[in-house]
Amino acid sequence: MSRVLSTLLGAHEPAFRLQIQQLERAAGSPSADIRLAVGVMQATKAKIRELGLDPTDTTGPELYAALQARLVKDETRVRSVLDVKADVQPIDILQSVGHRLTRLDQYSDLFTIKHVVMKQIIRKLKPKATMKRLGYRSMDSMLKHEPIGQLLAACQITEGSEWQKARLSAYQKLQPKDFEPKRAAFIVPTTKQWPRLANEHAEVHKHHLIAVPELGTIVILPMSHDLAGLAITTFVLALHELNDMRALSTYLKLQQVRPDFGSVVHDAIEQEPMTDVELGGNKLSWRAVHWFYGHGHAAYHPDVFEPHVQPEDLAWHSVERSVAQLHPVLEFWEETELLGLLDGEDAVSLNILDVALGVCNGLNYPERALHHMREALGRELFARYLHQDNLQTMLAGSLDMQLAPELDFDD
Repeated sequence: MSRVLSTLLGAHEPAFRLQIQQLERAAGSPSADIRLAVGVMQATKAKIRELGLDPTDTTGPELYAALQARLVKDETRVRSVLDVKADVQPIDILQSVGHRLTRLDQYSDLFTIKHVVMKQIIRKLKPKATMKRLGYRSMDSMLKHEPIGQLLAACQITEGSEWQKARLSAYQKLQPKDFEPKRAAFIVPTTKQWPRLANEHAEVHKHHLIAVPELGTIVILPMSHDLAGLAITTFVLALHELNDMRALSTYLKLQQVRPDFGSVVHDAIEQEPMTDVELGGNKLSWRAVHWFYGHGHAAYHPDVFEPHVQPEDLAWHSVERSVAQLHPVLEFWEETELLGLLDGEDAVSLNILDVALGVCNGLNYPERALHHMREALGRELFARYLHQDNLQTMLAGSLDMQLAPELDFDD
């Protein structure tokens, strides 16, 4: 069964097998890898049957084609739910998706930099290239008319590495009082300068969203032409970004008592925060821990998280469930995020975002996307071991020391 998981995950043997052996010893040999592999294979076969295929002889290319055809049909249903007409412009589709995302239950507010503070930072850094590209003659006019999250996204596209480095350095001076609770914002820029900026970003990054987590904003970039699967891809990508922003928000909330809070903000924006918890020789990311508690895999620990973090801060949007709520037929995609078919040494992802990216970008079978299935499956594998009482105790203890360290106030 380790071969099944290693192939689905794209992991290298025998290193992966050794890692599983370490996890098994640490957890008391629960055979979690075998149980997970069996569960994935059974659930994948069930989904293949739902597609009208025979799971005993369906090849990778056949499943890939069937999944893409299914998503194209579902895109039509989603556009109907969003009241998108056949002859509308792509920006109208994106705005409809943005409105729907805004109406979602987003649990608690995000912990974000105050807009007035962010404006002060931008004013001091003078993003002249951005001001020119957006068609403004003065910094005051740009700061007045551009939503601050949208403006920072434009700065990320247009300004060079030195400016970005200076922005992150400015974050080192931030204090908890410079933050405020805010609901997540989903913005679709509509001014005439943005399509060219959006195309520049898409050419480099191959997607049309920019997350600005420090401001709790997701900027959905305008598209010059419609794409197959555009509504579903945008909806699902945005929910993934929202989950990542919520994880970062909770992490920063937990760090408010630290005297080096600004440095924590700088480091967390620059790269994904990691915990001191090691499983199988790898450190767990804070995002994985947030997902672990947010999915109800472990009991909430008030002694670790309170008073700054409440249970709702650890909530995690189920992307597939949110999609299913758009239309009953979309329930097909529920519980598919970590599913995949093995065809010899090939793997085919049933994860809706992998499928959607394949449709939206016109990826053929050899180019198929697997990243999000592999990420979800790897996270679930570690969660199966963290379910063991001894490892949960270790996790809570390690988080308690790392996230709420004893501070010396005598210096």
